[in-house]
Formats: sequence, structure tokens, C-alpha cells
Amino acid sequence: MRFQKTFLATILLVCGYMHGQNKQLLYDFGEVPQSLMVNPGTKVDFKWYAGIPMLSGISLQVGSSGISANDIFADDGLDINDKVRDRAIGGMKIEDELSGTYQLELLSGGFQGRNPNNFYSFGIYNEGDAIGYWFKDYAILAFEGNADYLDKRFDLSHLKTRGEMMNVFHFGVNKRMGNGLVLGLRGKLYSSILDFNSTGNRGYFVTTEGQNNLLASTLNADMQLRTSGLSALDEAKDDGNLASTIIKRGFFGGNLGVGVDLGFSYNINEQLVVTGSLLDLGFIYHANDVKSYSLNGNATIEGIEIILPSALSDSNRDFWQDFVDEVDALVPFEDDSESYVAFRPTKLYASLRYNFGKPVRSRQDCDCNYSVSSNKGSLKYANGVGGQIYMINRPRGPQTALTAFYHRRFGDVMAVKATYTVDKFSLTNVGLGVSMQAGPVNLYLMADNLLAYQNLAASQYTSFQLGLNIISWGKN
Repeated sequence: MRFQKTFLATILLVCGYMHGQNKQLLYDFGEVPQSLMVNPGTKVDFKWYAGIPMLSGISLQVGSSGISANDIFADDGLDINDKVRDRAIGGMKIEDELSGTYQLELLSGGFQGRNPNNFYSFGIYNEGDAIGYWFKDYAILAFEGNADYLDKRFDLSHLKTRGEMMNVFHFGVNKRMGNGLVLGLRGKLYSSILDFNSTGNRGYFVTTEGQNNLLASTLNADMQLRTSGLSALDEAKDDGNLASTIIKRGFFGGNLGVGVDLGFSYNINEQLVVTGSLLDLGFIYHANDVKSYSLNGNATIEGIEIILPSALSDSNRDFWQDFVDEVDALVPFEDDSESYVAFRPTKLYASLRYNFGKPVRSRQDCDCNYSVSSNKGSLKYANGVGGQIYMINRPRGPQTALTAFYHRRFGDVMAVKATYTVDKFSLTNVGLGVSMQAGPVNLYLMADNLLAYQNLAASQYTSFQLGLNIISWGKN
């Protein structure tokens, strides 16, 4: 019981603090240093930058693809039980999800190397990610029972969930290769704080007509829940050391893993740019504080069988315990501490951008004339328009989003990016990102799904990002 409470609390904690990590506003937004985190091959023109600790990169994304709070709790005169049955249990599909991500930069910075074509970036950030798909057959069984569902197989594979919290230590190299090509590589070290996943479940539960009793119930199960870090956090909570335990596990006191980010930007010509990145291609090896729980086997039970009058001769027999022992022998519930490997949710970005309008003067340390250049892609233009694609690996297969965007520069002071995104959460997702420069101080603010702010309770997706940096371009 203690584990179940801890597991539930952890899911609520991770989801409550935190959609699917699509940062379409930040991607290819070169005025913001954090754009290197979604494409290490982004073109940068500053000498160095330093993020303000705990303020340089904050992002929060929460999404529900099947239902909103307003669908259940709106004061519309309908009975809440009817709304739960019709809109949630009957209206949602197993592909629908509740997911969330948060990210908080603890340290970030970057600098130009001795070779001005090389730029190095580094930092530490804390990240949490969780996703749970709608367990439709479980909900039907819990809400309505099995009395009216004779011979229906309740599918146990409907339970799919995973979540994690970790610190990520990273170092990246961004290199201009010439002729408009920029390549990027970022190495990552993951220090896991907690992890849980239950994604490969199989089996069914079915009720049929019995032979010895009226009904017979059959359970065929191959289910597993793997966790790491939850026991340590549960004990720390009881001892009042939760914060220190989270910090310890986040700084190499938990489970470790490695990963890489890859990216590029390439000017097909002076005005047409193609970009792409592959993020979090890596894994974490969980061997510390691991607890796994499994239910594996097959059993058909017709309830407690009492054969009269012979049963009356044994007054001390516990028929209920006999029933429990029989079920446990046929479908054993077991736990172990075996290590396991968890792969990161890998993300893919790609974009095509067409630049036009008046060229904007570069702030790089050079004496070059911005209107004349022999290096393809060296000019910046006031306007840019294009499209982006985003994909993330999820337990029920790849999840995709398509984005159209418009990018506008206002000299050296401000840049704006407007987006329209279509994904499983919304067909009307309009977003806006603003980067403002006051001397060396850079402030950026970004928010998605702006049309939903008219009624947040009816929204199925919300996202925002903000940060504060110090940027230097050197002397012009």
C-alpha cells in the first residue's frame, strides 16, 4: 500500500509541475541562446553568453488530447456522472493522453573559441517528463463493472505510462564549415532522480458462463511496472530530507546515462535555409534503488467453491484465503530489484525557411560590409517565413506536429516569431515568441495556444517559455 501511494503521488507531482516537449517557437530562433538546446547546429553570431542561474531557461508544457477540465466540470446543467461516462469513458480513445514536461536551467553559458568558426556551449538543467495514455477498458471495468459485459475481453495493454525526472549535464560544439553549413554536436550526461515505466503490458480479463458457479472469470496477464528512485524519495519524505535527497540523486547520486544531440543549418542559397536536429539519442542504466513489480500468468476462477455437506465438517477452514492462495498460485504477483535500461524519448526537428526583405546589420566583431559578402548565408534578413516538423518517440509510436511560422527582426532591439501548429492536442494552436535586447541583456518570452486563453478550463494544451541572458558580441 505504501508503494501504491508513493507511485500515485509521484505521477501527480511530475504531471502537476509540468504535451510532448515541442518547442517550435524556440527552434531556429537564433536571437535566443537557448535555441542551441533544440538545434546544436543553429547559427550564432555572439562572442559569448551567460544565462542567469534559475532564470535563463524555464519551460512548462501540459497537454490532454482527449478531454478538458471544462468538459467534466462546466456548470452546464448535466449530471457529472453522465459526463464522465459519455465524454471520458465513452468519448476518449486509447491513443488519447495526458502528458507534461518542465525544464529549468541551473547553469548555462557559451563562448567563441580561438577559431572564430567554433562556438562552445555548456550547462546543467533539471527536467521532468511524464505521459499516461487513456486506460479505456480499465475505466469501463472500474466505473460500470463486468455484470453487463459477459464475454467481453478487457484489454490489459491499455495501461501505458512512463515518467522521469533528472539533471542533465551537457557540453556542445557548434562549427561553421563554410559555404553556408553549420554543424553541431552536444554530449549529455544524465543523472536520474526518479523513473517509472509500464509500457509493455499484455493480456485480458473476461467473464463467461461458469460450470460449477454461475460465472467464471479468466485473467491472462503479462504486466510489469519498473521504478527507480521512488523508494529513496519516499523514505526521505518521511524523514524530512526530500529536498536534499533530490539534490543528491540529481548530482550523480542516482542512476546515470549518456546521450547526444545532433544538428545542422545549411543555406541552400542566400535566402533559403534548411535545418534539422536529433535530440536525446541516449539511455539511462537504472541499477540504484530499483523496484519492479510483475503480474504474470493465466487463471480461470469461478469464485469460492463450497461443497456441502462435506465443507461443514471442517469449521476452521478459511474458504476466502483458499481462494486468494489459488489465484496467487496461478497468477503470481512478484517484485524484484533487477537493473534495467530506459531509453530517452528521442526528438526530431526539421525546418525550411525563406528569408526576404531588407538585410539587417550583423552585430559580430568585424569590419565587413553587411550588404556584400562572399560567404553564403552570412546575411540576416528582416523577414523569414517557413515550415517546421517535429516528431517525438512515445510508447504508442511517434507523435508528430506541423508548424508554419513567420519571423520578424526589428533591428538589433527585438525579434518576433509567430507560429501556427497542428498536432493531436489542437488544430488552432497560435503561438508568439518575443526576444528583446537592452544592451547586453536578453529577455525572451514565448507562449503557445494563445486563442485558448479566453477559457483556460476548456483548453487541452498550454505552454510557455521564458529566460534571461547576458550576451556579448564583442566590439564592432
